[in-house]
Amino acid sequence: MEIRERILRAAVKIYGEVGFRGATTRRIAEEAEVNEVTLFRQFGSKSALLHEAVHATGLFNYTPQLPEVPVDPRADLLTWSLAHYDDLVAKRPLIRTCLGECEEHPEILPPAETTALKSKGTLQAYLSTLQSLGLLRADVDVSVATAMLTGILFADAMGRDILPDLFQSDDRTSIAAYLDLLLRAVMAPESP
Repeated sequence: MEIRERILRAAVKIYGEVGFRGATTRRIAEEAEVNEVTLFRQFGSKSALLHEAVHATGLFNYTPQLPEVPVDPRADLLTWSLAHYDDLVAKRPLIRTCLGECEEHPEILPPAETTALKSKGTLQAYLSTLQSLGLLRADVDVSVATAMLTGILFADAMGRDILPDLFQSDDRTSIAAYLDLLLRAVMAPESP
């Protein structure tokens, strides 16, 4: 593994565990098994290093896929929702750290145009396709439906372990229930 890659992995691990203040360049260098001076030669500053490390993780770039031509909307959307949820859970410590520190250290986050979840665009395009095929009601605002599904998946992924009483079922059962509720609200009456 290249030195740069080792440093990025070490930085994102340490930052996710202890945040900006705890992610000292000394600690990152030790984790990456490099000299601290190497960090500055490679990245210039701690903020630049952490920005690149967070961006390199794919934190904001993962996009589960949906078929271009819907076959079974519920099955397609359930598969997509589970993949999206699993990605959020895998990155939960880093997401929480970024959320907790975004006001104090906005430079850590990638620019706004790259932080928008690509998953949102994928889901919105799929729902628009369903609407154009007459499977989704014509009066449904696809962007609102997209926000509802991505929002509840995010809330569940970030909150299930800290507010367990809020969630009555296991994560898989809950995700299917969220999706079924949304589909009942948006699908055209004659849709399967």
